[in-house]
Amino acid sequence: MLTVMSEPIELKLSVAKFNQIAEERMPFAQQMGLQLESIATSGVFMRAVYNEDFLRPGGTVSGPVMMALADAAMYALVLSRIGPVELAVTTNLSINFLSRPLPGDIVAQARLLKLGKRLAVGEVSLYSDGGSGDAPVAHVTATYSIPPRSA
Repeated sequence: MLTVMSEPIELKLSVAKFNQIAEERMPFAQQMGLQLESIATSGVFMRAVYNEDFLRPGGTVSGPVMMALADAAMYALVLSRIGPVELAVTTNLSINFLSRPLPGDIVAQARLLKLGKRLAVGEVSLYSDGGSGDAPVAHVTATYSIPPRSA
């Protein structure tokens, strides 16, 4: 176990387990080319593999693709901390589009800000893979509701 935010962190979900959940319970993830790349105590990395269907007029990756990627990355992050609790759900997601992403993969870097008994709050930075510089193309904050544990 490593220490982050002054508390010990135990990862409760592997990339393979999340990918199994995504394959069985999240058909949109395959349709959108979402691929979880890593889970670590510092956060998760996920990718939306580029598809021409992602483009909106003007030749930029559409907002709904970026929002879905951010939401899926947060879901993977929350499950990595609480285990495969499939009924953890998004209660809030706010996105700020910062710059126009070029056609290509979009990469998400998610990190947890607070994990409570009933809510998890995190942020996701989205980057255009192959874009110029290290500046994010969007910034997301999200809150997940964690269902109560059954007795």
